[in-house]
Amino acid sequence: MSDLHRALDEYLAIRRSLGFTLRLPASLLRSFVTFVERSGGTFITTDLALQWATHPRGVQPATWTWRLGIVRRFAAWRRATDARTEVPPEGLLPHRYRRKPPHLYRDQDVVQIIRAAGELPSPRGLRGLTHATLVGLLAVTGMRLSEGLQLDDDDVDLAHGVLVIRRTKFGKSRLVPVHPSTHDALRTYTAARDRLVPTRTTPAFFISERGTRLTEWTARYTFAVVSRAVGLRAPTRGGGHGHGPRLHDLRHRFAASTLIDWYRADLDVERELPKLATYLGHVHTADTYWYLEAVPELLELAAQRLGRAEAAP
Repeated sequence: MSDLHRALDEYLAIRRSLGFTLRLPASLLRSFVTFVERSGGTFITTDLALQWATHPRGVQPATWTWRLGIVRRFAAWRRATDARTEVPPEGLLPHRYRRKPPHLYRDQDVVQIIRAAGELPSPRGLRGLTHATLVGLLAVTGMRLSEGLQLDDDDVDLAHGVLVIRRTKFGKSRLVPVHPSTHDALRTYTAARDRLVPTRTTPAFFISERGTRLTEWTARYTFAVVSRAVGLRAPTRGGGHGHGPRLHDLRHRFAASTLIDWYRADLDVERELPKLATYLGHVHTADTYWYLEAVPELLELAAQRLGRAEAAP
C-alpha cells in the first residue's frame, strides 16, 4: 500500500471517529488517490485534483466543485505531514448547485404508482407489497428514501404508530408520528412479510424476497420501471426507463402539499414552518422555505397573503 493510500485510510478513520459516515466521499477519495498514482504522482497537486474533479462529463458544473471540495479537505489535512501537498485554492471552480424544480405528483399519480408497484410479479409475492408500501410511506411522511430503507423493526412502533428515524443525512434522529391509515398499512405489510419470508438475515423493516435489506439501487430502479408503466416516464430507445419524476419528488410533494393546506386554512405559515422542518429532518428552516419559491402555487398563495396583510387597516 502506498503512503498516499495509508494517509487516506488514516484521514477517513479520524473523520469517522468524529461521527461522519463518509460513504460516498470515501469511495471518491479512493478513486482520486488511484488516479494520482496512475498519473505517476506520489502527492496531491492542484493540477491533478482539478483533472480528477472535472473528469465526469454530462454533469452539473456544481458536481465538479463538490468533488474538488472533497479533495481539498483531504489535501489540507495531508499537507500537515507532507509539505509537497498542494491544497487547491477556494473558488477555483466557483459553480453553485442549482436545485431542480420539484415534480409535484397529483393524487391520482401516487395512487397509480402504488397500484402498479403492488402488481409487480415475484416468486413469493413480496416484491410488489414491499415497493407499494415503501412508496406509500414516502408519499405520506416526506421521508428520504435512505431513511425509509434504514428502518429496522425496532424503529417501527406498531403499538403507537411512531417511526424512529436514525442515522439521518445530518446525523440527527427524530420521531415521525404517522396517520392511523398508515399505521394499518405498516401492520398489514409486517404480517404479510413475516408470513412470506419467515427467515431473514437482517432486522430491516423493508426487505427483498431473499430476506435481505432492500437497497437504494433496487428501490430506484423499480420505481423507474413502475413510473414508465403508468406513463410518468416516456419509453426510450434500447429498453431504458428514461428520465422523469424521482422517488425524492415524493418528499417535495409532501412538503408543498402541507404548505398549501396551511395557506388555504389561513394558518400562520411563518409560525408553522419550523414544525414542518422538524418533521422532515431539515437542519435549517431555509431548506423548507425553498418550497415557497420552487412551487408556483405556493408563490401565488404567499403573494395573496401578503397583499391582504398590506391592505388591512
